[in-house]
Amino acid sequence: MVPVRRDVTTFVLLHGAYHGAWCWYRVRDALESRGHAVVTFDLPAHGIDTTPPGSVTLDDYVDAACAAIDRAADETVLVGHSMSGVVAAGAAERRPDALDATVYLTAYLPTDGDSMLDLRAPDTALDGNFVVDEDRGLGTVREGALDDVFYGDCPPEERALAHSLVRAEPMAPLSSGIPLTDANFGRVPRAYVECTADATIPIAHQRAMREATPVERVVTLDASHSPFLSLPVETADALERAAAI
Repeated sequence: MVPVRRDVTTFVLLHGAYHGAWCWYRVRDALESRGHAVVTFDLPAHGIDTTPPGSVTLDDYVDAACAAIDRAADETVLVGHSMSGVVAAGAAERRPDALDATVYLTAYLPTDGDSMLDLRAPDTALDGNFVVDEDRGLGTVREGALDDVFYGDCPPEERALAHSLVRAEPMAPLSSGIPLTDANFGRVPRAYVECTADATIPIAHQRAMREATPVERVVTLDASHSPFLSLPVETADALERAAAI
């Protein structure tokens, strides 16, 4: 049995677009082996959640994050990956007293009123590979581009797993702005785990967002957009370091 640490942290892990709770499976194991509590779940219309994609809003995502925070115990750190940087910011706005820190893992880091689409970087691997189904309100990444966009440094078996599990992304939440205030969002300590080889949110863009919304700590991984699959132990290390604000 792994001894439980006295400085137990509850990590609430928010997956990004197209993904689900499944993407954290190796990071979850690494954090739990160190005595931490870990909460993962599918955002509405992601993973195995059955919410109709056309009905989903950004508020629904934030509601789900807040519900997970409300169930958490001990010191609580909210981690948002990619699109869920916006979700994490919204949850920090609503639950500032329940969070010890927020960590943005190669994530979109908003200012007041920003949407994820507002924050998208130009000239990325997504260019020409993002397909929108206007009738259904869904976006997808071309199958042949998934590795370039998300999984550049992931082992073949992790790529195969991800290819089998990614889902189309509801578009409405991506275009919704998130309201943030200094009184709430602004008082939750923030850290950022940057990924230097990310082809979807390039490192220069990650750093530009941090200039607009400063953070207290930065941890660097030499990884692409999905370090939870390519470097799970190192990602767990980075989250621990980032959470110690």
